[in-house]
Amino acid sequence: MRHKILGVAFAALFALQSGAVDAASTGASSAPTSKQVVAKKSVKSNPAKPAPKRAVTKKKSRAKATKSAATKSAAVRVAAKKTMIAAPAAAAVDPESAADALPALGSSAFYVVNQNTGEVLLERNAGAVLPIASITKLMTAMVVLDGGQSLSERLTVTAEDIDHLKGTGSRLSLGTALTREEMLNLALMSSENRAASALARNYPGGEPAFIEAMNVKARLLGLWSTRFSDSTGLNPANVSSPRDLARLVSAASSYALIREFSTAPERYVDVRGHSMRFGNTNALVKSPEWAISVSKTGYISEAGRCLVMQTWLHQQPVVMVLMDSAGRYTRTADAKRVRKWLEHMLPQRLASAPHVSGG
Repeated sequence: MRHKILGVAFAALFALQSGAVDAASTGASSAPTSKQVVAKKSVKSNPAKPAPKRAVTKKKSRAKATKSAATKSAAVRVAAKKTMIAAPAAAAVDPESAADALPALGSSAFYVVNQNTGEVLLERNAGAVLPIASITKLMTAMVVLDGGQSLSERLTVTAEDIDHLKGTGSRLSLGTALTREEMLNLALMSSENRAASALARNYPGGEPAFIEAMNVKARLLGLWSTRFSDSTGLNPANVSSPRDLARLVSAASSYALIREFSTAPERYVDVRGHSMRFGNTNALVKSPEWAISVSKTGYISEAGRCLVMQTWLHQQPVVMVLMDSAGRYTRTADAKRVRKWLEHMLPQRLASAPHVSGG
């Protein structure tokens, strides 16, 4: 009995040992399974690793796209800026900086000033001393009117009035007798040289006294760059500067007859029994677009084509002096360019100036 019990105990002990071995064997066999699961999980998770790479690629792509867009936007802004800089001056320049966009003029020297305020609106070579040709006749007219001689007195054209310096002709033949008023009218309106010469000859003291009176008047007006050698302007020694001529025009505008005669479109005069038409040398006086109070043209080869005017813009008296233009019509075209520029670039400046009556 005792041996049976011991056998059963040994059997049980053997069984327990076998079970432990089996358990150990089972655990050992399950370890690879766990590794396989981990491996599977690892395999399953591995495909997710490129995802961040793709995400990074997308970020880089978006960054590149943003940078490219920014570059394009900057390029557009630069192009727009360039476009604005290259735009017409009238659209980009305000009245205060209008001098930065001067109109292209064919006159080598010019001076434009608001006569009422003294503000210089345009200028180039304003102090240059140049021959002035028949602009001279504005001073001739002032000296005649200052002399107080009878305007109804008849003056006769003589051989002394013939131009031997430049050889110019005249429609006033020798022996033509006209009143001083008619001579003055033709000298200003049609720039008749013989009329201007006759006016000087018939001045008290003759032509020398007349020329002296012209230069004295210039000094009184402060025209320090101005000199006169004859009454017609044919002599190239008659010189002035654009700035001086603006003062000359301003002074001339105070004479009613100079305003009337220098801007009259035409006049018919009885010349030795024949009615002759004389026209104004400045075609702008006929234009309804212009309000011109004083006008005078001039030309000799040394002076080029010249034009001076007092005109009205925005109820302001503006004096234009245009000197030494090459083409026959350049001075007129320049006057139109100046007026257009003033109306587009400086309307506020002209309109804000105190209004004055006249013209």
